[in-house]
Amino acid sequence: MKLAMIGFGQAGGKIVDRFLDYDDRTGSGIVRAAIAVNSAKADLIGLDNIPQENRVLIGQARVKGHGVGADNELGAEVAEEDIDEVQNAIDQIPTHEVDAFLIVSGMGGGTGSGGAPVLAKHLKRIYTIPVYGLGVLPGTDEGGIYTLNAARSFQTFVREVDNLLVFDNDSWRQTGESVEGGYEQINEEIVRRFGILFGAGEVGDGQEVAESVVDSSEIINTLSGGGVSTVGFASEEVELNSGGGLLSRFTGDDGGGADDDLDAANTTNRITSLVRKAALGRLTLPCEIEGTERALLVLSGPSEYLNRKGIERGRKWLEEETGSMEVRGGDFPREEPEVAAAILLSGVTNVPRIKRLQQVAIEAQDNIDDIQQESEENLEELVEDDEDELEPLF
Repeated sequence: MKLAMIGFGQAGGKIVDRFLDYDDRTGSGIVRAAIAVNSAKADLIGLDNIPQENRVLIGQARVKGHGVGADNELGAEVAEEDIDEVQNAIDQIPTHEVDAFLIVSGMGGGTGSGGAPVLAKHLKRIYTIPVYGLGVLPGTDEGGIYTLNAARSFQTFVREVDNLLVFDNDSWRQTGESVEGGYEQINEEIVRRFGILFGAGEVGDGQEVAESVVDSSEIINTLSGGGVSTVGFASEEVELNSGGGLLSRFTGDDGGGADDDLDAANTTNRITSLVRKAALGRLTLPCEIEGTERALLVLSGPSEYLNRKGIERGRKWLEEETGSMEVRGGDFPREEPEVAAAILLSGVTNVPRIKRLQQVAIEAQDNIDDIQQESEENLEELVEDDEDELEPLF
């Protein structure tokens, strides 16, 4: 799938920057164009891979390149005011070569959480190709203002995009990690999962064509209907044998001329196990998979270890677990030392994290209102006391 990626805000810019690095390392060809938008000049300077001409600084008249300070209402305002600056960069994209836009944003800060929904609405008004969002939820330990921002942004973002893919930092931060190290690892996890998902069907020169192709239309159809999506992922390493061919724990082949039927059955079982692990393990947004509206299964790895029977059995298992009749599946041959299963679950509804986020945001808003009212009352008392003690000037 060919994407025009737009990183909005600090987190969004870093993730898109990492996608370009992934594209370069793997030759996946996902990113047809990449743009970074921010109100903080320093964040744009810190990017490594996005071309200078595709780094757009907004809000200069309001915040003079210093960012919006986690104020997502201000982030939305500067995005609306400077939308033409962003459009000028988008105009350079050959949109006839692009399957969809993907707006990537952290949902807890100011610029991205405020501006990304504004851009999504703008793009959907102008273009006919899908506009997707990839939103990153802040950890619950990052503070009340970030939770409140995320709750506000989520409600708006999911309404403005054709589908919102969500990654929850809370599920991925490791205890004892430094903040910078934690986010580096999280960004790599995001890119790896979505890279395999969106990379399916993109065949370069000399690459094998999949037996059961997953092309961009399969992904678009799975994401159709809107709502919220999550991605599951599981992988198992493969090894090189001394003869130069691929042997693997995955197939159970010990190089001793084991029966082909036994190997095929073993491979089928291993693929099914990998699919189960991907769906029931750590999703990008933890949720109950029962009730999922649509799903897509992509099995990637060396073609000799991707059998159709295993993929079909995994697809049927997903149908049973989700209760959905719209479960697509296919393979993605890659000469990488692993077999991986990526599962896109679209239209999920039973998401405890989102429910908690909304509840915490309501409580945070009530606290803010109480504090503001108390502050106004204290100020009035302070002014009245001063008036009693001071002689008037006139």
